[in-house]
Amino acid sequence: MPVTLILNGQRRALASEPDTPLLYALRDELGLNGAKFGCGLGQCGACTVLKGSTPIRSCVTRLGQLEGAEITTLEGLSAGGPLHALQRAFLAEQAGQCAYCIPGMIMTAAALLKAKPHPTAPEIRVALDANLCRCGSHDRIVKAVQRAASGAA
Repeated sequence: MPVTLILNGQRRALASEPDTPLLYALRDELGLNGAKFGCGLGQCGACTVLKGSTPIRSCVTRLGQLEGAEITTLEGLSAGGPLHALQRAFLAEQAGQCAYCIPGMIMTAAALLKAKPHPTAPEIRVALDANLCRCGSHDRIVKAVQRAASGAA
C-alpha cells in the first residue's frame, strides 16, 4: 500500500515499502538528492528534512510513520522560484567547504528561523549543534544564518 505525503507542497503517493527510510524514497524513488546519506544512524544531520516545521533525520524515519505528513526537502525551500534566503546566504558566506553537511544545516536553520526569526550566534550554534561538519566551516555557517536572518542575503 503506498504512503502518501505532502512533499514540497505536492501530494505524492510513494510506492516504497512503509519500512523504507524516507531518505531512500526521496533519493531513489523521487530523484531528490538534496538530503545526503551521512551516517545512516540519525547522528550527523546530513539527511535532515522538515516534517511540518520540525527537522527530522530522514535516514531513520520510516515512510510508514509519515502518512499524510508535510515534508519539505532542500529542493522545496525555493519551490521552483528564486533561492531561499538561507540558500543565498550560504552561497554569499561561502559556508560550505566540501558542502556535504550544508543541506542538513540549511534545513535545520530554516526550522530555527521559523521559530525564532532573529536568533543570536549562540542560539544558532545550539540549534545546529547536532549537525556535524567535518570541514570546520562552523563560523561561516553561523554567519550565513545570521545573514539570512538579517535579510541581507
